Amino acid sequence: MPRNLDLTALRSFVTVADCAGVTRAAGQLNVTQSAVSMQLKRLEEALDQRLLDRSQRQITLTPAGEQLLSYARRMLALNDEAFTRLTAEEFEGRIVLGVPHDIVLGYIPRLLQRFAAEFPRVRVHLVSSFTRSLKEDFAKGECDMIVTTEDGLDEGGETLREVPLVWVGAPGGCAWRRRPLPLAFEEKCFFKTIVQRALDDAGLPWTMQVSSNSSRTVEATVNADLAVHAMLEGMHPPTTEPICHGGALPELRSFRINLYGAANIKNPAEEALAELLRRSYTGRLPTTGMSPVPVGDTGVIGEAVSAVAQQQPYRSSAAS
Repeated sequence: MPRNLDLTALRSFVTVADCAGVTRAAGQLNVTQSAVSMQLKRLEEALDQRLLDRSQRQITLTPAGEQLLSYARRMLALNDEAFTRLTAEEFEGRIVLGVPHDIVLGYIPRLLQRFAAEFPRVRVHLVSSFTRSLKEDFAKGECDMIVTTEDGLDEGGETLREVPLVWVGAPGGCAWRRRPLPLAFEEKCFFKTIVQRALDDAGLPWTMQVSSNSSRTVEATVNADLAVHAMLEGMHPPTTEPICHGGALPELRSFRINLYGAANIKNPAEEALAELLRRSYTGRLPTTGMSPVPVGDTGVIGEAVSAVAQQQPYRSSAAS
């Protein structure tokens, strides 16, 4: 006689695997820690298999758990798709979202992936530019919501997170030791002047090795160890790394990641997108275990990521 797997227990199992712990998973699922533990116990008893290795400080999957995880993701995705299609109200329309290009690749692709699964008939129109341009678009009503990186907070906005600016360079590079210090920044980058002033205040000579309109040019120059750059902590591309300078370079101040437009929510779709943005930039939305969205992907999200990576103005629907 066929036996059925408990989808609620499977969802707890997947969330524990993504969060690498029961406590964080319980918070993500909005249930008690004991409830999650009980569901995992029932699942292991039903399969007569040990799914989680609890012998280490961080929970890991056993070989049986790794195999189940693959099935569980597909089962939950099909369940959620069927439930959404058959019971959820079908919201339609378009949301124009603006995000600075220097913080778009870390979170936005997976965020859009989740949003598209929940609201398949709502199209997200992604605009990537500098904060100044995004705020101008928002003021003219051309963007419904924007994320910004700035010093303060204007009326109607909310701060998602405060993040320090850090020095970045080539992995294992030594450009940061040179004097004058070679810098690489985009011409309109807000952080360029901040960095130059910090160096002036510290009495350190500097020179502009690269001043370009392309973030890819800046990235390539830094990756070649010809110059250094500064970005918000955790937002640097994989071709660069934070510089451990041991005090040889001045410490840089923090900046805010702000959200505008959430105060003017018109429907549940916009409310859901705003909440995904909050959870993403505050670190409450796990990104592990999700389908990768590689640069160059032929889908609409991949198209958006490719355009941003090449530092091209991008205005297209990123969820269909």
